[in-house]
Amino acid sequence: MHAQTRTPLTPQALKDAPALIETVFPAQKVSLEAQTERKAVQSQTLTGLGSYWKGRKPLILVRAIVLGSLLPPTANPEADLAVFEALMAFDDEGLARRALAANAFSAARLQEMIPIADPERHFSGRGWRRDVTNDDKLALYRRALDTLPSYEAKAALGKRPEEVDQDWLYAPVWPKVNRHYAHLGLAAHSFPELIEQLGILRYGHRPRVGDTFSGGGSIPFEAARLGCDVYASDLNPIACMLTWGALNIIGAAPERRAEIEAAQRVVAKAVDAEITRLGIEHDEAGNRAKAYLYCIEARCPETGWRVPLAPSWVISKTRKIIARLRPDHAKQRFDIEIVSGVSDAELEAAEAGTVQNSHMVYQLDGRTFRTPIKTLRGDYRLPDGTTGNRLRRWDKHDFKPREDDIFQERLYCIQWIMKETLEAARQETWFAAPTEADLERERRVEALVAENLARWQEEGLVPDMAIEPGYNTEQPIRERGWTHWHHFFNPRQLLTFAYSKQEIIDSKKPECLFPSFAKALDWINRGCYFGTGAARESISHLFANQALNVLYNYGCRSVYASLPLWGVTNNVHGEIASPSATVGCLPSEQVTDSSDLWITDPPYADAVNYHEITEFFIAWLRKNPPKPFDEWLWDSRRALAIKGSGEDFRRGMVAAYTAMREHMPDNGLQCVMFTHQDTAIWGDLIGVFWAAGLQVVAAWYIATETTSELKKGGYVQGTVILMLKKRPAGERAGFKQRLLPAVRQEVARQIETMMYLNDTVKTHHGEPVWSDADLQMAGYAAALKVLTAYTHIGGEDVTTFALRPRARGEMTVVDEIVQQAAETASSLLVPEGLSADTWGRLAGIERFLLRMWDMETAGATKLDNYQNFAKAFHVEDYARVMGDMRPNHSRLKRISEFSARDLTDATELGPTRLGRLIIALQQKLKDTEPQVIVEQMRDEMADFLEIRPLLVDVLAFIERKSPEPEVRSACEVLGARLKNLRFGG
Repeated sequence: MHAQTRTPLTPQALKDAPALIETVFPAQKVSLEAQTERKAVQSQTLTGLGSYWKGRKPLILVRAIVLGSLLPPTANPEADLAVFEALMAFDDEGLARRALAANAFSAARLQEMIPIADPERHFSGRGWRRDVTNDDKLALYRRALDTLPSYEAKAALGKRPEEVDQDWLYAPVWPKVNRHYAHLGLAAHSFPELIEQLGILRYGHRPRVGDTFSGGGSIPFEAARLGCDVYASDLNPIACMLTWGALNIIGAAPERRAEIEAAQRVVAKAVDAEITRLGIEHDEAGNRAKAYLYCIEARCPETGWRVPLAPSWVISKTRKIIARLRPDHAKQRFDIEIVSGVSDAELEAAEAGTVQNSHMVYQLDGRTFRTPIKTLRGDYRLPDGTTGNRLRRWDKHDFKPREDDIFQERLYCIQWIMKETLEAARQETWFAAPTEADLERERRVEALVAENLARWQEEGLVPDMAIEPGYNTEQPIRERGWTHWHHFFNPRQLLTFAYSKQEIIDSKKPECLFPSFAKALDWINRGCYFGTGAARESISHLFANQALNVLYNYGCRSVYASLPLWGVTNNVHGEIASPSATVGCLPSEQVTDSSDLWITDPPYADAVNYHEITEFFIAWLRKNPPKPFDEWLWDSRRALAIKGSGEDFRRGMVAAYTAMREHMPDNGLQCVMFTHQDTAIWGDLIGVFWAAGLQVVAAWYIATETTSELKKGGYVQGTVILMLKKRPAGERAGFKQRLLPAVRQEVARQIETMMYLNDTVKTHHGEPVWSDADLQMAGYAAALKVLTAYTHIGGEDVTTFALRPRARGEMTVVDEIVQQAAETASSLLVPEGLSADTWGRLAGIERFLLRMWDMETAGATKLDNYQNFAKAFHVEDYARVMGDMRPNHSRLKRISEFSARDLTDATELGPTRLGRLIIALQQKLKDTEPQVIVEQMRDEMADFLEIRPLLVDVLAFIERKSPEPEVRSACEVLGARLKNLRFGG
């Protein structure tokens, strides 16, 4: 056997070569894998640091972008794609290994799925034989997966790529990669080796990835995990801390992780010991508290009674436990009893608490009293139109309501753990109303806080920072009168965190415990909702959504129940491979470090106000931070934060992206991730990149988000991936009449190339690479590639054009060109089964309906698909033809669901040929004779003879796509009648 002779690695051999991501990117598979990662919720790799930062992009998406930006294309795009997918573990071998890692198939299931000639060689009884190897198992897994109909079905069975041992998962990949790129001298056996060699080929050194909007740290973390050098920065110190934590805690080597976890245990044990010594979480029998339930209380203006407020008095659905209000006439207040084992009727009645539709509602002596909460607060209108109220504003030294405050607070229930079961796998717990001894323990806590608060604030153990009013931060001020950040914490919580912070400062690794401390703050405060749960009771965290909601009742974890929050352990493989990772805390436009590849997820129109809500954490962490955090400015710097729209947004973004362009080589690349909701921001972003001297070279569409109850409404769930390079030097002027043909030509070239690869891959593997949404996005990219190559448009300098204020509803030359691109792209995307001639003769609303019906049969039910195509086809009101507008369940109306008013001449659809066909089909569903229907159509349509083939074609299409059997039958009957129609005599 002869040794293979390798081409030596030539530095910068790929200096001028395009990146693979400019032409090839498996967008559909990346979308599916990104959503799978999102659905892992708390099991995502970086949420161990805290899930209050919601904007983290999926790690699998970042990995795909980094690899796609470094890999070069060859003359064989199908082979390029195959190698790319193997490196992502999206190929058949990777899927088989991921499924085996998850033990996806039992021995019995495998024998059901595929014929196995010698089962006794593999199986013994109900399981595998002990001497069966992974290679033996993989052979069966590959065959079993081959029987599944789609990539989605195969991927759903396996672990995520990052959850599988990386050496084993990628063992078969490296020979394939090295063969494919043998002409470049590639000889990689791991990702760090591959990354370094690709970097040398492109830039002459290991590639450096930068992110100046690092947020939760997913971009620098994944780039570093692959083996890139990394530079990360953010204006917000909390973002910097999370990024540092991702790199240095989650990504720590095993021995370093063991040291960190030991330090966490020491701190948790010390705090627990102090709380135990104080005796404030144990009852007289030694039982331990797990949770405390508090509610606010207000005096009724009609009766003078003090009424406890809660939206529900259910405590446990599974155990049928409720809190019952019992009137105490002597004290004009209610005692609260905790009652177990109630009837279903009592449980249902307790669901209606004393807060209903923003009113205080309660019964007393057979009467119901109802008072608006705003009346209790004493709301009134101020001269400037804002609302004021008569709530007393708490001061710096307050930590509980004063006796004359409108809203009081009371402990009404404690969940206890039986002491004998504290160390058991299954603890025995019960709920009880607080006894006098429990209330005495509460008073002891309050006395400790009163005695020490001023000192704790001085020493930085408890915040003394005021809440600055803002979009999110106005709510606690207005609704509770809280003015300082420590008001979000009750006395028990303040005591716990003061002791915890002191222990952290005194620990051996304070910097590694700061992220855990911040995570605990999110889960232990007055904004934590107590869930009664269908399965079990639980306490949520404040930032379950991106708001500072104040609650009428809340759950408070005991110190004992809080101990798990201190850990940030996870079981994900892949420590940080990067030898160089830098984190800075500064505005994006002040970047001083250079990177070969900038990957950013900037703020935009519907961005979270992190500059406000992270002050919740900054207030606790800003005094005496450990190294390296002491080098950062612990302030949210609201004034410098780039807000998501308007002229300031454009100017801030231009400054940021200009700085990044100036700090990258001439062959460098930028990737901008943009989760778009406001289509006007598209124009703003293009202007930003134009003015920053960048040219768009590719765009991909990734479905990254998942729907939750917190995201009801028109939330877009797609991320646009824009790839940009430096615009070539020199002046280049363009005019609309010359630009439009160039745009149409480039769009057609781009989409036809992609459709060819789609068809080729589909022939070999049964599934296309790209969805229609990807192809449409490629149309945008092609237009922007042409457009952003120019320095002047219509005689105007592009920077001036990009930054000048927009008139409301103004249609600029850029808008026209982008619209032209969308139309060109859409005209090429003829739905399968429809003739190009028919497609070319349809109106926008007709194209929209047929295109989306086609996509629905392929499983496209994302609301943003409908939004994108409605825009491309100039549909005025797409909601009118929608049967369901929920983001993950979106669909058009079925043929039978269109009402008569949907199809009048006054509507968009009614006057069209498709509108007339829908009417005809509905008539057939009502048993009207086909001959009568056809005669009516002939009388009503002046061009009936000419368009008869079009009508037949559309009916045949609807017959294939309709989910309604009776509609398919009606299409078949009417189509046959039209096709066989004879004229004359």
